Amino acid sequence: MSRKIIILGGGESGTGAAVLAKKKGYDVFLSDAGELKPACRDLLANTGIEWEEGKHGEDLLNGADEVIKSPGIPGSAPVVQSATKMGIPVISEIEFAGRFTNAFTVCVTGSNGKTTTSSLIFHMMKKGGLNAGLAGNVGTSFARMVAEHNYDYYSLELSSFQLEGIFDFKPDVAVILNITPDHLNRYGNDLQKYVNAKFRITGNLGEMDSLIWCMDDKILAGEMQKRNVGATMFPFSMKKKTGQGAYTENDKLIILTQNNEIEMTIEDLALRGRHNVYNSMAAGIAGQLLHLRKEVIRESLSDFQGIEHRLEPVLRIHGIDFINDSKATNVNSSWYALESMNNKVVWIAGGIDKGNDYSALSELVCEKVRALVCLGNDNSKLIKAFSDKVPTLVEAFSMHEAVRSAYYLANNGDTVLLSPACASFDLFDNFEDRGRQFKICVKNL
Repeated sequence: MSRKIIILGGGESGTGAAVLAKKKGYDVFLSDAGELKPACRDLLANTGIEWEEGKHGEDLLNGADEVIKSPGIPGSAPVVQSATKMGIPVISEIEFAGRFTNAFTVCVTGSNGKTTTSSLIFHMMKKGGLNAGLAGNVGTSFARMVAEHNYDYYSLELSSFQLEGIFDFKPDVAVILNITPDHLNRYGNDLQKYVNAKFRITGNLGEMDSLIWCMDDKILAGEMQKRNVGATMFPFSMKKKTGQGAYTENDKLIILTQNNEIEMTIEDLALRGRHNVYNSMAAGIAGQLLHLRKEVIRESLSDFQGIEHRLEPVLRIHGIDFINDSKATNVNSSWYALESMNNKVVWIAGGIDKGNDYSALSELVCEKVRALVCLGNDNSKLIKAFSDKVPTLVEAFSMHEAVRSAYYLANNGDTVLLSPACASFDLFDNFEDRGRQFKICVKNL
């Protein structure tokens, strides 16, 4: 008799898990409390997977051997609590997919820079001729990749939500870029619970595995002193020399692993800004641990094109640069964006506040922001934080309105920066939808 698996959530993660489970001979049922997208319905129908939407049925968990929970569903959800009470294991799609591949995995987490770094590592893998896939919290789900491809290497972006549900999964190379307060609404405003979720990436590491981590991040450095992680350490820093790992000195980036050294100037890095030096260091160490040639690593770090919605240049109109940083869904991301700006900024921010503390931005805003356009259904917290720090502050309730206002407020030589510091779900489907609407509105000016 086949084992019965219940999938909770019908997004990219849930449908990927369903497809893989079906392929592996499980009895699969998918349940979504919301409405499934037509493409998801078509996929499930074509794959012969049963589903329900708009509810989690009363008898849903009867006879279930395991539950695979999509990352967007919190552990506090009643259906998850019911499964736990019934003694049914609740795991993540990452945990499930990991059972069915022997591929070498480089797994990247952190509050900021995950997508950029995992994409850069993937770029490096491809340039080095590896049979590799990019998956996880970026693009296609890990489970869908495992179901449909036979890759030897993966670069995986993993969020804290995905890491909550891993128990036996183990990366070969784990990367923790930074830890800053984010998603605290998910963790009962308890930073330590968020930190613990991130550190699940290290839970199964042994001495044959590697951990790449940032020594300059205060929360991360403090946590590393408290924990006994079994992996070989490769720290990186812009403030001090490391042994094995990476550091900067005299405007040069130096990467050291197993008596191998790569040196290149920071000026040659494709990605600009201090935060991207960190991302490049982490990716460079990963490249060394993948035994890629030095030329491949250097070239990859100098020709990477960046990713959509992360400090993405859109257009220059009448001397005004428009930049799409819609992926900045927390304060720290927006701090990095503002810090990398060299001109005066008209800043478009706002959305669903995730327990944000905007005080960290005060100094940068006073120094760089000419005007703030608050884009959201409820802008009260933003207005309170910055009304005495910017010369001009206006509200907008659509992207069209926000872009028009920003354009009229900007001067020749300024930058209009969409870097919301908030989640997008009040006015948009997701941060991608928000970024694409921004680009369309800019092009229509």
